[in-house]
Amino acid sequence: MRENLNEIVGADTSVYINGKISEKEIKYVEQNFWSKLASVKGKSGFKRDLLALYKYMKDPKIPLIKKAIVVFALLYFILPLDSIPDISPIVGFLDDIGIVAMVIKYLSKEIEPYYE
Repeated sequence: MRENLNEIVGADTSVYINGKISEKEIKYVEQNFWSKLASVKGKSGFKRDLLALYKYMKDPKIPLIKKAIVVFALLYFILPLDSIPDISPIVGFLDDIGIVAMVIKYLSKEIEPYYE
């Protein structure tokens, strides 16, 4: 699995999704979030959701298990390993939108303050 991920993402990346959250995953999100967000044209509601999730992830008061869920959703958005490749304009983000929507729904009222 790790070798396959390195082929797709690049051998220089240190991200390895193994079912646990580590500083590597968080750092990867922090380093790549803004450039990937810039690639999302239009879709302002989706951008707002992503920003709220990012702020939620950065909050030190958030329990680790909930932070892990958000980190994995943001990794899914950032990494080029998608069900539907992001290179196709609107359709490419449908799976990302679905994952983000599920996490937003799961967090429900907890995430509301992060939209400000």
